[in-house]
Amino acid sequence: MTELSGETLETRVRKALDRPVVVEVRAFADRLAHATPGTAAVLFYGSNLRTGSLEGVLDFYVLTDGPQVEKIWPRVSYHEWEREGVVLRAKVATMALETFRAAAAGELVDTTIWARFVQPSGFAWQRDAAAAGQVAQAVSGAARTASRLAVALGPEQGTPEDYWRALFRATYAAEFRVEKAGREDSILSVNRDHFDGLLPLALKADGIAFIREADGTIRPQVPSAARQKTLGWWAHRRRMGKPYNVLRLLKASTTFEGAARYAAWKIERHTGIPVRLTPWRERHPVLAAPGVLWQVWRAKKARERMA
Repeated sequence: MTELSGETLETRVRKALDRPVVVEVRAFADRLAHATPGTAAVLFYGSNLRTGSLEGVLDFYVLTDGPQVEKIWPRVSYHEWEREGVVLRAKVATMALETFRAAAAGELVDTTIWARFVQPSGFAWQRDAAAAGQVAQAVSGAARTASRLAVALGPEQGTPEDYWRALFRATYAAEFRVEKAGREDSILSVNRDHFDGLLPLALKADGIAFIREADGTIRPQVPSAARQKTLGWWAHRRRMGKPYNVLRLLKASTTFEGAARYAAWKIERHTGIPVRLTPWRERHPVLAAPGVLWQVWRAKKARERMA
């Protein structure tokens, strides 16, 4: 996908959000939307969006009306649904649409929303045109926030990919997770059509001038004061990135709905050893974890002795 004459960031984003989503995913999203009061839209993202596969865990964001209830968001849950003999699994993040908009616009101390949603996502369910329009504006805001930081972090002149690489390297380093070296390259390579032409549109929408050179590189015309302001904005979020993500992990350890079923499925998927879920393990997944891991370790050793 290339930048088209007269195309705007908003039209580009809306077209991307309206991409085809497989019927099973739409059915799952419909189920989630009707189970959550006030749902405005359900976004689908991740590798399954690109491939259309139903394997593994499907990733959804459920966006709702009204104020944000949790101070540490989003609320995360795990769901399994058997449809026509096939078990579908999903990890679901739920948050208020207004909080999603503010985070995408860079108004909150957060590095996850705008960095996640400058990448591909699609509507799996939408209540109406008005709700879809609000979500599209928020996702456009994510692209503007990401592009503003990308050109502040990147070289004085370079390809769009140079700027996106600088962005993703910085955001991964700021978060409390381990990514393989070159993760930013794989994001860009598998989503080439999505990122093709996106940076110029996002810069225009954010009022950032640039010179497009004949060789395809761009030279952002960012005044020094504006660049320093953006870098200062980022420095604060970079410092808060890991502590904030630790808080999210701690919260998820006690409030992740369906955490025990999710962990049991992951363990069996990666080790081939089934984990028996008891009512106590369902209620206390964190306390149960050491015992489960001990049983899995013993089962692996026993299987190795028999091999």
